[in-house]
Amino acid sequence: DYGGCAQCILAAGQETIGHVSDEVFQAAAGFAGGVGLRGHDCCALLGGVMLLDCFKGRTRDDFKDEARANRETYRMTRLLMDRFEKAYGTVNCREVQTKIMGAPFDLSTKEGYKAFLEAGGHRDGCTNVCRSVAMWAAEILYNENYLD
Repeated sequence: DYGGCAQCILAAGQETIGHVSDEVFQAAAGFAGGVGLRGHDCCALLGGVMLLDCFKGRTRDDFKDEARANRETYRMTRLLMDRFEKAYGTVNCREVQTKIMGAPFDLSTKEGYKAFLEAGGHRDGCTNVCRSVAMWAAEILYNENYLD
């Protein structure tokens, strides 16, 4: 209903497993449409990384990360990215759109957004990508003992 794949992932995390603040949700707003509607990195993937980071990411108090704990964050991120790339063959928004809907869409224009909707972007295109990413991120968190 709302668009913005990164925020959709984070909203799902907020509603189901918690640990996602409204500030984190808000911080993902500009990722929509492959970052600023530019079709670059898939923002569902970026939202999934942010969801993982809400549980394991480096804090401001530990910014120096002298214990190198952030390496664990990178490992979990790679698990998600590997799964995503295996499923879609790329992390690029426009390339994912082409794979799942047959063409890339310029979401910054009315015409491009209309074509995206007509191709099923919010029906079963990007919504399926979001569902997969949310599920994979939750699986990783569960397997890493962050969830009960």
